[in-house]
Amino acid sequence: MSETAVGYAREQGQRFVSELKDLLRIPSVSTAPEHVGDVRRAAEFVAAGLRSAGMEQVRLIETSTEASQGRPGHQGHPLVYAEWLRAEPLPDGSARPTVLLYGHYDVQPAEPLEEWKSPPFEPTERDGNIYARGAVDDKGQMWMQVKALESLLKADGRLPVNVRVIVEGEEEVGGEGIAAFVREHGEQLKADVALVSDTEMFAPELPTLTVGLRGMIYTELEARGAATDLHSGMYGGAAPNPLVALAQIIAQLKTADGHIAVPGFYDGIEEPTPAELEAWGSLPFDEEEYRRHEVGSTALTGEEGYSVLERTWARPTMDVHGVVGGFTGVGAKTVIPARATAKISFRLVPGMKPEETFARYKRFVAQICPRGIQVKATLIHSGDPIVVSTDNQYVHAATEAMAEVFGKPTVFVRGGGSIPIVGDFVRELETPTVLMGFGLPDDNLHAPNEKFHLANFHRGIESIVRFLDKVGEPAKAGS
Repeated sequence: MSETAVGYAREQGQRFVSELKDLLRIPSVSTAPEHVGDVRRAAEFVAAGLRSAGMEQVRLIETSTEASQGRPGHQGHPLVYAEWLRAEPLPDGSARPTVLLYGHYDVQPAEPLEEWKSPPFEPTERDGNIYARGAVDDKGQMWMQVKALESLLKADGRLPVNVRVIVEGEEEVGGEGIAAFVREHGEQLKADVALVSDTEMFAPELPTLTVGLRGMIYTELEARGAATDLHSGMYGGAAPNPLVALAQIIAQLKTADGHIAVPGFYDGIEEPTPAELEAWGSLPFDEEEYRRHEVGSTALTGEEGYSVLERTWARPTMDVHGVVGGFTGVGAKTVIPARATAKISFRLVPGMKPEETFARYKRFVAQICPRGIQVKATLIHSGDPIVVSTDNQYVHAATEAMAEVFGKPTVFVRGGGSIPIVGDFVRELETPTVLMGFGLPDDNLHAPNEKFHLANFHRGIESIVRFLDKVGEPAKAGS
């Protein structure tokens, strides 16, 4: 079956790219109130693509805004659902497996706009890549899934497995809407395995499956001092300064050697196995090349005694994303601000729970808060860390599919980022997840000049076709 579908995908490849460009032109920035209509347009575009592919019961599912209270300007964005549940039974009469495909159509803001070589929402091809916000994260990779389904349905008239599709529009702002839907209506997403294409390959031409993701807690830390802004000449030396207080608090969260100072922060952490560490050591990784071309800094930092891959895949982190307060305009204004805020996140590893980590962080911040300052820590969103066993039939199917397409063995890695829904699938649905992504380390996701290598877009479609075909084979069904 897969060969005819692969042939169809190759014949229609240029059309697939043209459609992707149309999707990329929609500025579906989920965090920006002014783009609410654009986010819905993107949802409708995806729904239309699924209908055209031959999927059934395609519909938008509205999400509640209740989970978003406390985040001004944020609104619930719709989920896109589709299904095809008519796969022929296995030879023994049992049902073929059901695969849940997941992706997201929302994107990060494009700022700073001046750093883009071409407009972020006018997709441009250069050097075999397509450049646009969302090209790889995750519109391009989500569209691979839609086009794989189309290729199978148009070429063969059927799918080799039962399929459900759920695509969200809030992944970039925490995914509360889909998390609530999974908790409340999980039976509608019942599946034997979930396939997520929102990760990257370790290196060009190296087929890669991600088998672990860090979790996270994203927080806002607010410091308040005086009742109103004050003149620093009249009150400086007596009035507490929230910006200085935030700086003092942040400085105490992490030591100079990269160790996070929150008491109990590392309790219960599960270390990677010796086999994993050995496998990571055999990957084609050049630390100096990574420093120069991926990071672009004069030095790499982090916990001493751990390799770069350990620090980015298997160790927790603390990062400050922004500090706001006081006067930042042109010229001078000698003001002591009444209020200042900082955005702070922690990446979590297996053995850590978001709610426990946040509670420890909140207690510690209260303990070290300077005199005269009232501090408030708010949890904006969170996600569980996850490690996927490689010893299951679905990972084997993905490994074989990618190896066939790329012509070399598939490697296993962990990812430093977070995909909260993966934890929800495991915890709420008890559904194992295959993380089969086709981005590259230099694709600039969340940054200016985001891109997707077009060869990987096409090979991703073929890999997903072959994966679904292999899952549907009796030998892969496990029944």
